[in-house]
Amino acid sequence: MESSNCLHLSQQPRNCKPPQSLRINIDHRSFIVEKNLLTENCEYFRALFQSGMRECQQEEIHLQCVGVLGFLVMLQVLDGEQPMVNSDQIVEAIECAAFLQVPALTKHLINIVNSENCLLMYHTASTYGVWELSHSSALFIKDMYNELKEEICTLPDKLIEYIESLLPSCYMAVCSHSPSTELLQDLQRTVCYLDEDNGDWKVLTHLPLSTSTTMAGVAVLENKLYIIGGVHNIRKNVVETGFCYNPTTNTWSTICGPKLPRYNFTLIGHEGCLYAIGGEYNMKVMSSVERYMVSNQSWNFVSPLPCSAASVVSTIAMHRVFICLWKDRGTTEIHKYVPEQNQWLLVTTLIRQHSYALYMVAHKDNLYVIRNGPCDDFLMCVIDCYNLSSGQWTAMWGQYGNNKGCLFTGVVRGDSVFTLSQQVTTEYTVEDYAWRVRREMKGVGRIGSIYTFLMRLPKASMSLVGHSLDWTQDQIHRDIPAYPRLSPQCSDNL
Repeated sequence: MESSNCLHLSQQPRNCKPPQSLRINIDHRSFIVEKNLLTENCEYFRALFQSGMRECQQEEIHLQCVGVLGFLVMLQVLDGEQPMVNSDQIVEAIECAAFLQVPALTKHLINIVNSENCLLMYHTASTYGVWELSHSSALFIKDMYNELKEEICTLPDKLIEYIESLLPSCYMAVCSHSPSTELLQDLQRTVCYLDEDNGDWKVLTHLPLSTSTTMAGVAVLENKLYIIGGVHNIRKNVVETGFCYNPTTNTWSTICGPKLPRYNFTLIGHEGCLYAIGGEYNMKVMSSVERYMVSNQSWNFVSPLPCSAASVVSTIAMHRVFICLWKDRGTTEIHKYVPEQNQWLLVTTLIRQHSYALYMVAHKDNLYVIRNGPCDDFLMCVIDCYNLSSGQWTAMWGQYGNNKGCLFTGVVRGDSVFTLSQQVTTEYTVEDYAWRVRREMKGVGRIGSIYTFLMRLPKASMSLVGHSLDWTQDQIHRDIPAYPRLSPQCSDNL
């Protein structure tokens, strides 16, 4: 494994070095690396070059606390690659991230945590004090606790105790609802969670009266639920205020909506920001994209889509936002957003006659594009898998969905994919070339569009309501709690 940023000593004359380069010697191997690359990305080298010590003037440095494999992985990451790594590389890469203080390497390792490496990541990161990676690995293990129970027992007691102290991810759903009033409250306007022990859906909280989930943007960011936009009558007037639910406090607050009112758009939460992608307004399809930065509570425009689009299919994989855009009949383009360049880049194109993407989820470095089946049979979906590392498409075996509903929505947790319809909740186990049904549970029992997502719910919040969706009307009127009070958090500069 070689990197375009590093040149092995045996491959190049000793005096042939690029300007402002540095020779790094590790275990009798030498690499020539751009000095600026190390200064910008490694806290160790930044401090070294600013220290005024003799080493900051040297053109050659010997590193004794990192291994060759880890250093090579670091160089690949700094060169913009996203390498998948084996066990030996993982250990040395974590060692490198700890000693050289390389945030980009730590972030990459977090992105590639999976069921095969999570225990090694967790143990090694805890040993070397890479706490962000250690915590992320522990969260992943918590979400797969039952599947990994035997392996977890091999960890030190303190690491096991930390895993057990964490909250697991819950499969969540909210259905399409218009705003309500005090006099005509729609008692089905709820956010629900799946009680997996009982295979049933329960109520977590009720939507604020003025919230609309009809053609709205729904996303989770930093374990908070955001509902933006939506329409509130047949003229498709847009709800201008956004709403945020915090499960820790069981409260709703308000935020300002995007600068351009929009409905039928896609909302994605990623790296401290919300992205409002495409959509419609006044019956016109839009290409604009706005980004809301939670840190300063402001919306700003970023690079628009390559074309106007509504109901954009999206997912997050390998720390990137990916979307599907429908082109000509049977053609689906996959683009990714690169925030460092503020660009949408074409990744690949899928051509399937008389078919288009309905939904997309990610697992490891794979994108799973779910589309309608043959002869426009929307009750039987087919799946194509695109591997980001190899750049290859694979047609998945079989058809998915049944007369109880098809895969219009799905969420990945660990090695499972949860899908939901009105009548059935299905958990699939992700395998190499197929999804295998693991279990079926009760559906959400509501008509209309369904938004699904994952959240970590404190037990206190779940116990505040926690009733089954099968209440009778008498039970609802008797037991329903008061609607949560809203607290405004709208920035004055919007």
